[in-house]
Amino acid sequence: MLNVLKTNALPDVPRWAVIAAHAVPLATLPSGLWRIALVAGLPVADEPVRGWAEVLYVLGLSVVSEGLALLTLGLVRGWGEVVPGWVPLLGGRRVRPLAAVVPALLGAAGLFAIMGWFAYAQYAGLGPGVTGSAAKETVLVACYAPLVLWAPLLVAVTAAYYRRRTGGAGAAWTPAAQAASK
Repeated sequence: MLNVLKTNALPDVPRWAVIAAHAVPLATLPSGLWRIALVAGLPVADEPVRGWAEVLYVLGLSVVSEGLALLTLGLVRGWGEVVPGWVPLLGGRRVRPLAAVVPALLGAAGLFAIMGWFAYAQYAGLGPGVTGSAAKETVLVACYAPLVLWAPLLVAVTAAYYRRRTGGAGAAWTPAAQAASK
């Protein structure tokens, strides 16, 4: 399976970075599935989603979060270095490293802030519970717990991208660089 992941990445990307980049969308998937179950009317929470505005918000949150998580793959694939040709006005242009690194790190900072707020809110007992039963609470926690991996994985993959693209500290530790130095 690891070889399958490596084939889609650029040859000079460390294996751990490829695995981490692929883990990000997988870490966001369970929470999106929980929200879809909520919209579908499955008994995952006490209060059902009401009205089209709330349905669109919940589904939109799932689509946007998964889409943003999938952007992590650009840090290990070719479209993170050269804009795909089908993109109007930008297709074929090289991506400057900071054009990918800055948004990725800002996103990670935002994710860390959200995690911090939710940890504080949980500890302080802010807001009512949404599940109403231990079984529903267990499902909710199981679906949202993987999200804590998103920010640190994004930082790690972004650091590998930056090192690889700029020749920064640690870039010489790739297998290709080690072989070339021998």
